[in-house]
Amino acid sequence: MKYMKPEEIIELFKGRFGDSIIDSKIESKEEGVKKNSYNIIWLMIKLENFKDAVKLLCSIQFPHFAIISGNDLGEEIELIYYFSLYYGERFKEISLNITTFLPKEDLKISTITDLIPGTQTAEREAIEMFGIKVEGLPDSPNLFLPKDFAKDTYPFRRDEKGIYPLSKNGKYVGDNIAKREEEVKKVE
Repeated sequence: MKYMKPEEIIELFKGRFGDSIIDSKIESKEEGVKKNSYNIIWLMIKLENFKDAVKLLCSIQFPHFAIISGNDLGEEIELIYYFSLYYGERFKEISLNITTFLPKEDLKISTITDLIPGTQTAEREAIEMFGIKVEGLPDSPNLFLPKDFAKDTYPFRRDEKGIYPLSKNGKYVGDNIAKREEEVKKVE
């Protein structure tokens, strides 16, 4: 097996996707007493090329998938998919994290379970916690939230669809899981 260097991997993605790569960087870190080094590749890619980027990643080597993290940035949701190449290969493993952005007015992304079946649980978590529609993933009951959890309420959102939306006067409002109006107390 040919091991690609982090710089070669970034060049491969830039060559294939050009202007669709929003940003890229390589972090080199050391760990342990012997200060063994490892690399983390960060790629930001436009949503329309996200699934093709995962396909390209799979063509290098079938990646180890870890998790999807997300962040409500206001007008959009940021999703970061964490992968490893050369998983288990001593001193050759490379973490590769692919970030994409979903506009809140159209929270849809294609599933990658057809490429990496192990992503199903993480994709279902994104559905429950952010209200994202993962196209191609069968509709299933909640994995993490109770069956009677408030509809259209998403715990990881910071807007009106989040778990405790606040009004401008600092009181809880809306029909959320708490169903209460009480003063928000500042922690000092």
